[in-house]
Amino acid sequence: MSLSMYQASVPVFLRLLGNLSAILEKAQAHAEAKKIDPSVFVNARLAPDMHPLARQIQIASDAAKGAVARLAGIEVPSFPDTETTFADLQARIAKTVDFLKSVTPAQVDGSEERTVTLKIRGEDMHFPGQAFLLFFATPNFYFHVTTAYDILRHNGVELGKMDFLGRS
Repeated sequence: MSLSMYQASVPVFLRLLGNLSAILEKAQAHAEAKKIDPSVFVNARLAPDMHPLARQIQIASDAAKGAVARLAGIEVPSFPDTETTFADLQARIAKTVDFLKSVTPAQVDGSEERTVTLKIRGEDMHFPGQAFLLFFATPNFYFHVTTAYDILRHNGVELGKMDFLGRS
C-alpha cells in the first residue's frame, strides 16, 4: 500500500499542530502557576538572532497551510501576524487546523509532480510537489514547531518528548 500526498501532509500537520496547542496550554498553566507574565514566554527566543515564540508559531502555521494549499493548487490563506498572547496563538493554530480540515484528499492527491514555485529572498524556487513536501515544507514546519518547544522548555516549562510527539 502506498502513502498518498494527502496522507503525508494534512494528518501530519494536524497532529503536530494539536501537539503544539497542548504545549502552549502547558506553558500558559506554567506561567499562571509560577506567576510569570505570559508575554515573557510569547516573546522568548533561544538566541538573539532567532525569532521569538510567537513568530515560530506563525511560521509553523504558514508552513502547514502554505504547503497544503500549494499542493492542492488553491490560494494560500493569509493570516496577519498579530498574535501577542497565548490566546492569540491558540486562535492562529485553530484557524490553521480549520483550513487544513477544509482541504480534501482529492485536492492534494496526485500533486507529486505539480510544480510548486516559491519566492525565497527574491528568487523563484521551483519544486515538484513531492520534493516540496518531503524536503522543504515538512522539514521547515518541524523546525519551527521544534523551536517553539525548545523555547518553552528552555524557559522552564515542564515538557517532555511525548508532549512533542503526542499520544495516539
